Amino acid sequence: MAHRDPARSAKTIARDLHASIADGIGFSVMVGCGEMFIGPFALAVGLGPTLAGLVATIPIIFGAVVQSLAPLAVARLGTNRGWVMLCVALQAASLLPLAWWAWSGEAPAAGLFAAVGLYWASGMASSPAWNAWIGTLVPASERVAYFARRNQLSQAAVLAGFIAAGAALQGGKQYEITLEVFAILFVVASAARFFSVFQLARCSEPEPPAVLAATAPTRRSHDRPVLLSPTGWLLCYLWSVVAGAQFAAPYFTPYMLDEIGFSYWQYMLVFATSLLAKSLSLPLLGRLASRIGSVRLLRLAGIALLPLTLFWIVSADVRYLVGVQVVAGCSWAAFELAMTLVFFDAVSNRDRATVVSAHTFGTAIATVAGAAAGGVLLKSLGEDRTAYYTLFGVAAALRLLTLPLLLKLRSSKLVGNNASAPA
Repeated sequence: MAHRDPARSAKTIARDLHASIADGIGFSVMVGCGEMFIGPFALAVGLGPTLAGLVATIPIIFGAVVQSLAPLAVARLGTNRGWVMLCVALQAASLLPLAWWAWSGEAPAAGLFAAVGLYWASGMASSPAWNAWIGTLVPASERVAYFARRNQLSQAAVLAGFIAAGAALQGGKQYEITLEVFAILFVVASAARFFSVFQLARCSEPEPPAVLAATAPTRRSHDRPVLLSPTGWLLCYLWSVVAGAQFAAPYFTPYMLDEIGFSYWQYMLVFATSLLAKSLSLPLLGRLASRIGSVRLLRLAGIALLPLTLFWIVSADVRYLVGVQVVAGCSWAAFELAMTLVFFDAVSNRDRATVVSAHTFGTAIATVAGAAAGGVLLKSLGEDRTAYYTLFGVAAALRLLTLPLLLKLRSSKLVGNNASAPA
């Protein structure tokens, strides 16, 4: 069980959990009306479909490098909470140059890549510290229900932000003020993330990093490296899923807006369906996780993800794609919930920041590698309908290659890997 400070009152715990949910909502609004429209914004200012896909992914590599330094920064500051608040404030500020370029009507490609790089760097740098911190805030007995609820509300906030942004852009297109609307959206997204800073400031820090380090047993010299442990198999599997997904994911937006010619309404409908399916399915998935465990849920979700990109080849009809997105939303909701729970079930407090940092770094590499490879294929095939269909087919084949890693995951081995450490 996770260490629980007896000095923390029920009132303090309740305040911390409510503030963390509010932080998640602020983050999700930023994603819904900001992050999810970086690609469409790149298209609106004249970048081609390949660059529009890459601008939302290539800067992640910068984030991966920066976040690997996060443990050193946390050790120097002596606080997970302070580091997370600093990173979140920088992420909020990184959206303001995008708002300025949208308002001025042009965006330099290099500047856009730099601003998005800062966005990802600050967001990713906060992840290891946030995971270590949140693990001390949420009582172990409440984790499944709490994270299912938090994820559900967060998905609902993403959906609300996305729908509002899509509606605003459709209206802006009608009145020929699309870029001005983008400027407003990025300001709203920035404000939502600054709201997260306020909510994070309301949370306590019951176990600062120094306390955790002092109470953790010293790692013996013959301990296996993370990648050679059962947790290492988990990380390799998660990275391979990300690489396969990102091979095609950044190009769904150019496919819909540029190749098929969807309006912002149609684009919003297709993506909003996935977000709605995620939100509505999470209560059921939380109960399922309680019954079968996080690793089994991860295996079910991983199998469900395998064929999803093939469905995009069947038809470009918006009604059909809405149906596809229902399946996709439920599958990804299960995967994301299971992944969150696995990190708390299978990784000790002592190791969590290190493992999450490794996971974040590897995820960034996988994201960039997958997106770059997909972009090269799309560009080389001419960026037409056939090129997109080939891209989606290859992405499905890459996902199939993750199956052997998925089947190697076993609940007992993962938990046993950290059984001797305090959880």
